[in-house]
Amino acid sequence: MSLVDRIVDPGVLIAIFAAISAAAIVFTFGSHLFERAERKGRMKKVAIEREQMRAQEMARLRNQASVKEGARGNIRGADARSYMKSTVERFSLQKAFMDETTVEKLAQAGLRGQGELTKHLFLRFVTPFVVLALAILYFVFMSPGGRPLFINLVYAIGVGLLGAYVPILLLKNKIQKRQQSVRRAWPDALDLMLLCVEAGMSIEHAIRRVAKEIGLQSTELAEELTLTTAELSFLEDRTRAYENLGRRTGIDGVRSVMTALIQADRYGTSVGQALRVMAEEGREHRMTEAEKKAAALPPKMTVPLIVFFLPVLFIVIMAPAIITAMSL
Repeated sequence: MSLVDRIVDPGVLIAIFAAISAAAIVFTFGSHLFERAERKGRMKKVAIEREQMRAQEMARLRNQASVKEGARGNIRGADARSYMKSTVERFSLQKAFMDETTVEKLAQAGLRGQGELTKHLFLRFVTPFVVLALAILYFVFMSPGGRPLFINLVYAIGVGLLGAYVPILLLKNKIQKRQQSVRRAWPDALDLMLLCVEAGMSIEHAIRRVAKEIGLQSTELAEELTLTTAELSFLEDRTRAYENLGRRTGIDGVRSVMTALIQADRYGTSVGQALRVMAEEGREHRMTEAEKKAAALPPKMTVPLIVFFLPVLFIVIMAPAIITAMSL
């Protein structure tokens, strides 16, 4: 029996489809369990971060030290490895790669603290050399074509220069994914916050409650709201906590709500009224976005219909006539 006969054998096909189905079931349930474990781990990190923020602030109050920034939290991965620190300090990578938006971008990606900054600068320094070495290995020793060595080295250097942008692209991708998660859950969080405030809760307790409830929908938003709750408890100026939340998320909708809360706190207006107006705007914005996506669907479906649907339709329509004409 040939290989083709074995493949088209019904028993073999049934076994293959059964194996694929079993693998799909295992992957589905395994990914769900992994997602739940990851969510619990991140919420645990947030809780630890908040407790360490509390301990740091209490130590500051006991020592009566004047600190410019309050509630600087535990910083995940604050203790970077010694070789990263020494490399950053030896080559002055902060002057070479760091600007006024680097820390803000790292915070928007959920990477806070000196440890994450050191790691980011180290990766920006090391990645081009690693990519260059891999490119030289490929173009000089593995790439076919018989090109001259000089041309292969030029190609490798070009790939190495492109590798310098890999950490930046990864950071932007992480920021976009985090902002997308926060943006999807923010209208629901705003509605929950409005309900809590109208039920008689203070804004601090409302944010704390929403952070606990919204964690199943968006762990990232729950993390940011938890940090905001800690900052509201420790910072002397409440407006800084609101501004920090808008700066960490980098989303215009969140910034507008925080601006409304700052104005309500400054001028003594109703927080519930401000949240009600912003919640209505958030719902309208979400509906507008849904309408935009629905309106953009027909143009996107044009190419798949032309490529996949019309050829099959023509075959179904023309095949009987062609078969009849050929049989005459």
